[in-house]
Amino acid sequence: MSQNGCSPPPPPPPLPSSLQSHGGGPTQKRKLYQTIASNRTPVEGDFTEARTLLSQQEHSFRNDMMWVLENTYVPSLIQDGPQCGLVALWMASHLCQPQLNIDMETVVQTALNRAYTAQGEMFSAQNMALLAEEICCCKAQLLSGGLRDDNALSVIKHLWDRQPVLIPYDEDFNHAPCKRSGHKAHWAVASGVLLGLDHGSLTKQHVHSDPTLSWLHLSTGASLCPLISSQPREDTGPKEGT
Repeated sequence: MSQNGCSPPPPPPPLPSSLQSHGGGPTQKRKLYQTIASNRTPVEGDFTEARTLLSQQEHSFRNDMMWVLENTYVPSLIQDGPQCGLVALWMASHLCQPQLNIDMETVVQTALNRAYTAQGEMFSAQNMALLAEEICCCKAQLLSGGLRDDNALSVIKHLWDRQPVLIPYDEDFNHAPCKRSGHKAHWAVASGVLLGLDHGSLTKQHVHSDPTLSWLHLSTGASLCPLISSQPREDTGPKEGT
């Protein structure tokens, strides 16, 4: 999604007093995973969470390559019901248009008003693109066919420019992507990319060494996507919207 000038939809009207909670308590009993998540300290920082994940897979990275991470922090939100796509869009909005400070209720209500969803689910990528353009005041590009042809280049360059990518996929038991013919449909928002390049592809002006992982280089945001002058060997970096 690329930025565009417009005004986001207005926030929904407040609930009638009879429907609002009283005494500061929730209107519904929270699910166990929501309670656990609410007691966890949020992970912040552009590279903090990605660094933690990479440190658990150090054995997977070849030492004859230059590993460069570009990532931008996005806030997380635990979904309430089948809202993974709308939550992913809310997360993406904070990266695409942080100054708008869009709330989750606006995302849900707009999707309902446009008949894109009935209970929060988003089964159409086309509708998601239209909703993203309205919510985030941006221009959304809809890609199909996975990372074939020019799609990989478009996605990596977009992420390198610190713009979000929304990805529909089937979620396996361990939250990894799988192929279940849409029966485990889920959405993720990608906020960064890890590139495996030839050593010397980028200079100290463009990257600096990570203080904890000696093999990892962190982008300073001062360079164009290295795909312009070099070809990466691998790329990764989606952050799941849950």
